[in-house]
Amino acid sequence: MKAVILQPPYSRDVSRSEEFFQYKMDLLDQITEADLIVLPEYSDVPCATATLEETLYYHQKYIDVLLEKCVETARRCHAMVFVNALSPEEGGYRNTTYCYDREGILRGKYFKKHLPPLELETLRLDSAYTFEYSEPYVLEMEGLRFGFLTCYDFYFYEAFARIAREKVDIIIGCSLQRSDTHEAIEIICRFLAYNTNAHVLRSSVSFGEDSAVCGASMAVDPRGRVLANMKGRFGMETVEFDPKDKYYKPAGYGNPDAAHYEYIEYGRKPWQYRMGGPAMIAGDAYLPYPRLCAHRGFSKVAPENSMPAFGAAVALGASEMEFDLWPTKDGEIVSIHDRKLDRVSTGSGIIYEHTYEELLKLDFGVKFGESFRGLRIVRFEEILRKFAGQVIMNVHVKPLDLNGSYEEETMKKIVGLIRKYDCAGHLYFMLEPDCDIAMFKKYAPDIPVCVGHLSARPWEIVDRAIALGAQKVQLFKPYFDQEMIDKAHAHGIRCNVFWADDPEEARRYLKMGVDCILTNDYQKIHASLGVQ
Repeated sequence: MKAVILQPPYSRDVSRSEEFFQYKMDLLDQITEADLIVLPEYSDVPCATATLEETLYYHQKYIDVLLEKCVETARRCHAMVFVNALSPEEGGYRNTTYCYDREGILRGKYFKKHLPPLELETLRLDSAYTFEYSEPYVLEMEGLRFGFLTCYDFYFYEAFARIAREKVDIIIGCSLQRSDTHEAIEIICRFLAYNTNAHVLRSSVSFGEDSAVCGASMAVDPRGRVLANMKGRFGMETVEFDPKDKYYKPAGYGNPDAAHYEYIEYGRKPWQYRMGGPAMIAGDAYLPYPRLCAHRGFSKVAPENSMPAFGAAVALGASEMEFDLWPTKDGEIVSIHDRKLDRVSTGSGIIYEHTYEELLKLDFGVKFGESFRGLRIVRFEEILRKFAGQVIMNVHVKPLDLNGSYEEETMKKIVGLIRKYDCAGHLYFMLEPDCDIAMFKKYAPDIPVCVGHLSARPWEIVDRAIALGAQKVQLFKPYFDQEMIDKAHAHGIRCNVFWADDPEEARRYLKMGVDCILTNDYQKIHASLGVQ
């Protein structure tokens, strides 16, 4: 198979857009023979743009000419052509690799799976699909299986193993990477090819031969051998290879030959490195609003702050669940709402005056119902181990003393467990005393904080959140009004409200602009409002 990889010039000076776009068109005209042609990312935007409006201006100016030229080239050269550009889809514009067969017929589209800040925040591209489970995109043409990565996708090594299991022959990589060195990009491409047992064809843009970054359009075979690396050179490179040529090696000393990924799959332990899989939802920063939060789990059908209540909420699709944390006398972190044990267990006294072993002897289910007899108190770590990444957790760290600071070692243990289960992006702290909020924010500034209700200062909650730099407030009825919600939103602060088990009341809160409603009866409110 003969493949042609294009590497046109690129600049931060948009005044050169026409010149550089024409250069790309001229390169396509120069190709006389090929089986496969790859163009770089954003082939419709020839130079670096700074705003959405500027990007769309060049896209609209060049997209039709670009795609028509690709179709014409595919037919003239009898070649498959892969080109990346914006594509208007139902949810907005997407970063898209267009795939044309030898007749110039569009056979598929690959939508970039990992969008960097520029595309998410500046260009505001459609990204909803990136937060849903999806298999690797594989396109079959002429008996070959094509896989795809676009620019930022190349950095997510954890995806390589999943792509490998699709047994792809060629990975098409359209790129606009402008910061890594040629050597670094080569390492990534060689690692990708070796791990997927596929040929990698990468097309990018270049700042010029004198630049050590950008560029590095290349071809790599499944052994990790570089067939071509253009580094900073403008133009195009032609490589010939057998796409069915694979690399097999002993799968461990003395074992039969296998592809590298097959050997790795034998011993893979994904739970050792991070949560994953289709059960994961988008993190707190990206999951849409409005939301419902299952207060103490689905506490209408199972004992509050228990694994059955949490499991019911997650199984029903709750976006969030709330639970409460206390330390035990011997430093374990457990979930229970009250300071005292009497209401929800067969014990009595203060929770933090008991050791964990003492608490295990108590029944935390029978007072809810006979069918839950024997239920034990649950530790924070057990909640994380079972549900991390599957739901946003509203973690109410109960104050030991409204007038004093939280125990620093206990705080560190709570944060340490969150780090252990890699779920800082899927939870936030609900804290009440200002001193606790300040301490948690200083120690773990990446974990959002929700400001809770203080009986002595009920109407100051939004002002406190602004002063403390918090991301959320948990309004406590009836101590809030429309003005407070509007003020919070004006400062970029999300508003929870505690609580609503009545659908009409919940609808009223949504009309006021409340972002998240805590409820004890998750199913009833969800069914009435259609909000998760």
